[in-house]
Amino acid sequence: MISGEMPPVPKHVAIIMDGNGRWASERGLPRSVGHSKGVEAVRRTVKAAGDAGVDFLTLFAFSSENWSRPQSEVSDLMGLLRRFVRRDLAELHKSNVRIKIIGDRTDLRGDILPLLLEAEETTRNNTGLTLVIAFNYGSRDEIARATIRLAREVEAGRLKADAITPDLIGAHLDTAGIPDPDLIIRTSGEERLSNFLLWQAAYTEFVFLPQYWPDFGAEAFNEALRIFASRDRRFGGLSAKTAAVAG
Repeated sequence: MISGEMPPVPKHVAIIMDGNGRWASERGLPRSVGHSKGVEAVRRTVKAAGDAGVDFLTLFAFSSENWSRPQSEVSDLMGLLRRFVRRDLAELHKSNVRIKIIGDRTDLRGDILPLLLEAEETTRNNTGLTLVIAFNYGSRDEIARATIRLAREVEAGRLKADAITPDLIGAHLDTAGIPDPDLIIRTSGEERLSNFLLWQAAYTEFVFLPQYWPDFGAEAFNEALRIFASRDRRFGGLSAKTAAVAG
């Protein structure tokens, strides 16, 4: 980066919001309190992303594996989702935020799917930050569902098998139309993807931060952006500096 230039801002940041339960346990509090505090961190982070000029922010809200958690905890999480949509949707809409939901929508319980659809429809024409909520999401499941759709196209004679390309597979994923993440942040000190955006993360930069998610906010978000700006992204080729020397 030339001195005086603004550091590059990632177009798409994705976050694995980890550590709510441990945050609560270390304070002798119920896990539900940690999840509630995590919603406050979501609000801070959405604002920080918008202020930084990020175009897409994807949050891993609820994985397809999370249904195996104790029923009481799942109920608490669903209740938080309901309250977040009902209380925050108007403010997000006012802030020109567009909401996009990714994940398997089949067999969602009760009023959850209508709430998610309402959030998408209400903000559909907004032109600011796109907030992507990964709900009932698992990357392997997403890839399998995309593969099934392509197989049915081949079976019906509408597609040749050898016409399937990486771009075509990408166009059948839940994230179709969304650029791949430039940066994935995971909180709580854990360093794994946990079945999140496996296809899309082929050339993503990773930043693992020690903070539990309830403690996350603008300072930690901007620190991750600073780390990202220091990275030399090559996408399988030469860096700009190396290419200049080689040339």
